[in-house]
Amino acid sequence: MSTAILALGSNLGTPKENLDRAVAALKSVGTVTEVAPYILSKPEGYSQQADFVNTVLVLETTLAPMPLLRALKQLEKDLGRTPTLPNGPRVIDLDILFYDDKVLFEDTPEYTLFIPHPRLHEREFVLKPLSYIRPDFVHPRLHQPIYLLYRALMKKKGSPSCQIL
Repeated sequence: MSTAILALGSNLGTPKENLDRAVAALKSVGTVTEVAPYILSKPEGYSQQADFVNTVLVLETTLAPMPLLRALKQLEKDLGRTPTLPNGPRVIDLDILFYDDKVLFEDTPEYTLFIPHPRLHEREFVLKPLSYIRPDFVHPRLHQPIYLLYRALMKKKGSPSCQIL
């Protein structure tokens, strides 16, 4: 059994309900053991869209990283995600942030997988909820706990832009 930490986001339809459905659907790939508080965040990249509702969760799974990614992408489709522009609006987004304490890169014709997620330390909408459930988890590439990564990001940004729902 391995531990994966996932990020979830939605900004179409009823985002909170979309996250609730995604959390429930994840039982098909493992056991959700913790879910962080939901937060409201501004979109990054493409700003001409609705705010996002985000969370992170801990998933115990027997799937290896690439099969897990494939399963998550199928769940996104099953939950109604359709292709849009990069960083565009979406019914659901499921990303692997961490998988145990592994550092890996895997590239296939269908997906590219980076673990840990390469930009998570720059994203308040990931670090803020993650700091509620895994503040002492040490980023295996940056060798710092989540709470210090969040503190450094807030120092750089000046003030928080995400709020707990």
